[in-house]
Amino acid sequence: MDRRIEDLFSLDGRVAVVTGAAMGMGRETTLTLARAGARVVGIDRNADVMEETKALAAAENLQCTFAVADVSRREDLMGVAQRTLASHGRVDGWANIAGILRYSLIEDITPDHVNEVLAVNQLGVLWGIAAAGSVMGKGGSIVNIASSGGEMPYPSLAAYGMTKAAVMQLTRTAALEFGERGIRVNAIAPGFVDTPMVRNTHLREDGTLDEAKRHEHLTARAAQSPLGLTGEVQDMAMTILYLMSEAGRFYTGQVLRPNGGVFFG
Repeated sequence: MDRRIEDLFSLDGRVAVVTGAAMGMGRETTLTLARAGARVVGIDRNADVMEETKALAAAENLQCTFAVADVSRREDLMGVAQRTLASHGRVDGWANIAGILRYSLIEDITPDHVNEVLAVNQLGVLWGIAAAGSVMGKGGSIVNIASSGGEMPYPSLAAYGMTKAAVMQLTRTAALEFGERGIRVNAIAPGFVDTPMVRNTHLREDGTLDEAKRHEHLTARAAQSPLGLTGEVQDMAMTILYLMSEAGRFYTGQVLRPNGGVFFG
């Protein structure tokens, strides 16, 4: 490969923070950015599962450190930002990936349900953007996770969908506010991705995975795509790498849709 192309996607010398690093998309993004040369700080509120990400990073000798933090708490993210700046001297990238999935028909939604989803999926992104902006100098890249669920109606996912729609608007507003400092702010709106969060919906009452139910769900989701595919976490991680790298230098305020064609935007 031409070295000029490699350099465009390289994150050598850069520092990135990834929320939701314990599993799924957050874990894959943590490892991918580190493989591209970044020093990555992965955060999650699930300390036990994050040990698995830590072990995977150590096995590849990747430059990753990890911290326990709750994205719904503004002070947690501000603290991570300040400690990252103090220990690494800079923050160049920030990926707001942490999210939760809760199902409920509109008539059955409770205040607790709504507040839980809002706290993580919407306010967690807002506090992440604020924390990133507080420590980034001239230049940088913030990537937020939206969803096709923020653009297409899905029964039982009203609260989830409205938070993801809000993430898109937050992204546009932040792009305008931070643009004069050379900080790019973008979002990706994945289609269906087979993650641990989704896998939890296929569990039996005893906690074991119902493989038949999972296969049926994946088959149905794949049929919605013109490509006949469902997404994988690496598809999302590579899109985030693009937006974090110099290759994505002309993108800001945009919503990229790695969704297999289920929604064209």
